[in-house]
Amino acid sequence: MIKHVIPAFNYKKNRKSLKILDICFGLGYNTLSTIYYAKKYFPDIKLEIYSPELDLELVTSLKDFKYPKEFDELSNIIKQLSTKQKYEDENIKIELFIGDAREYIKSLHNIDIVYQDAFSSEVNTELWSVEYFKDIFNCTNNNCIVTTYSIATNVRLSLYEAGFKIYEINPTGKRKQTIAFKSKVEIEAKYIDMELKKQRNKEAKAIFDKVD
Repeated sequence: MIKHVIPAFNYKKNRKSLKILDICFGLGYNTLSTIYYAKKYFPDIKLEIYSPELDLELVTSLKDFKYPKEFDELSNIIKQLSTKQKYEDENIKIELFIGDAREYIKSLHNIDIVYQDAFSSEVNTELWSVEYFKDIFNCTNNNCIVTTYSIATNVRLSLYEAGFKIYEINPTGKRKQTIAFKSKVEIEAKYIDMELKKQRNKEAKAIFDKVD
């Protein structure tokens, strides 16, 4: 909620509809927290959520997973995602894609929000590279926001080299996190000058896809 949903909705709070890309679905906490938050504070907003996930077995097991009581009202959504990998009602549309996230995002367009919540860049390099973030850049609209827990310089450089402007927030006062935009914005966040970072740290490098 703090890493992704609230920062994104603070920036998009005047929108009547949102298209969200949740990388990757996992146990579904980002997607479910988004729905919970929207129902509570933005009951009229229309949501489209798209989320890739490699592990079909994990997704099918979620109907029996013990979620927090706050998600009790979302039990029907959880069941349908678990069994059908999709859900739709008058205000919410969710599509899970079982397979390669890199290929999936190339089919998307006009995304408003990206939750960049893949495993760490050491584990899932292919979901933190410059080439990957260029695909994210291409599937998002000009006013998109990307949220991520990572504050690593190489990750920020990857976002920057793909075209994003980098900002830092610390909503709890305990842990910094990164948000990114396609152009400079006026928000309560610290702008990170990545050109200056590159000048001061010659060893810092963006992440690129490995070439076989």
